Amino acid sequence: MFKSSLETLEQFKKVLSELPKDCYSQSCEILSNASIGQHTRHIIELYLCLLKGYDIANVDYDRRERNLKIEEDLVLALERLTFIQKHLEKPNKTIKVNYELDGEENQLDSNYFREVMYNLEHTIHHQALIKVGIRHFSTQEIPASFGVAPSTIQYRKACAQ
Repeated sequence: MFKSSLETLEQFKKVLSELPKDCYSQSCEILSNASIGQHTRHIIELYLCLLKGYDIANVDYDRRERNLKIEEDLVLALERLTFIQKHLEKPNKTIKVNYELDGEENQLDSNYFREVMYNLEHTIHHQALIKVGIRHFSTQEIPASFGVAPSTIQYRKACAQ
């Protein structure tokens, strides 16, 4: 699980570092006027919420920081992704996840490994959207596995044999 998460984040950093100039923070009509940077910030902030909540065993993704500098500054985003990679591997433990639904505060029982998996799947989902944005702006080469779930990659390999 950690291996897949760390590899996905590493691939993400590589793709982002190869973006054409001024593409990262530019609004993209095909992404409902969001930017690649906004999607990147969203990924980073959910991971940071998980890391911040680990010690107190309580995570609240809804109350994340929303640091707009991350969506505007590619270097800062890459630094945050590296930070996440360095701190992600931790022992499993029970965690409470807070969320608001229909104006009511709720809490779910979860665990650290489950939340790492949630963040991995969440990252892949947003990478698929980011891939659309990159293709809108440029002809940058993007790995075929970028934005594709590991289970889908395995399935495709099995079908090809």
